[in-house]
Amino acid sequence: MKNFRLLFLLSLALLLVACDNGNGGGQTASATPVNVNGFGTAQNHVHSLVILPDAHQTMVLATHYGIFRSQDHGATWQKTAGGPGQQMQGVMTYYLSYNPLNPQRLYVLTFYQTGTIPRGSTLGLYTSGDGGKTWQLSTADASVTSSTITFAQAGNGNPSEVYIYLSNLGPLGLRVSMDNGQHFTQAGGPLPFGGLHDLLPIPDQPGHLLAYSDSGIASTSDGGSHWKVISNIQGSIFEMTTPGPNGPIYAEGDAGIYASQDGGQSFSLVYTQHSYSSLTTSPEQPQVVYGKLGLG
Repeated sequence: MKNFRLLFLLSLALLLVACDNGNGGGQTASATPVNVNGFGTAQNHVHSLVILPDAHQTMVLATHYGIFRSQDHGATWQKTAGGPGQQMQGVMTYYLSYNPLNPQRLYVLTFYQTGTIPRGSTLGLYTSGDGGKTWQLSTADASVTSSTITFAQAGNGNPSEVYIYLSNLGPLGLRVSMDNGQHFTQAGGPLPFGGLHDLLPIPDQPGHLLAYSDSGIASTSDGGSHWKVISNIQGSIFEMTTPGPNGPIYAEGDAGIYASQDGGQSFSLVYTQHSYSSLTTSPEQPQVVYGKLGLG
């Protein structure tokens, strides 16, 4: 079975090696970096992408070298965090989510870009209330965990709700905030398993959440007070996605791709040919699933 936490840490380590000494992956400090890909130098790469449901279909990228934003379908990009004098200066951004009840409210997590943190920067959860134009620190990692926050997923209960997971606390590690990440409390009762990979809030169903890990999938309809383990899941689940309200729910794991047509109450194994590192769907074509291979 795959071990997500190990893969996550190994991926971060490989990213650090790939980015060399933090000044452009092999470029000397005196060299002038050349933008070649619209959002940085050739050494930069994307960790997370969201497309907001606004009039511009705003695209926001969390990259190894900061956050970039586009309002013209990716033709041009503006760096809004991670640069000199900006929030998150000199740190890596790696997890984006936005609140469907207020799409202008975004959350992102940070990690070491190189071996040290620049003076004035802090690792933790950051938030934006204007669609990614400006950012503020909500919660420092050090204030809630001895490690790092595993994920920060916007909730479906109110416009200021966000969930985080603290892996060192196992089944008690799911936390929820109702004030955009400034204060957190435990999200209901203990989970049926620890080591969460992520959380999928079901659109337009407040309190209905799906949690997944190496132990499978668990569902709650009351914001985490009570959990039910989904049966017939073989092995680990690494990714879940849905195109929108009342749409199918897809889950990718050791056995292949599962699909649910009843809002996550049950899942059926529908594809076993390949294992994908990421899945996504479109609200315009809910029966079409896009998968990303680990090496292609």
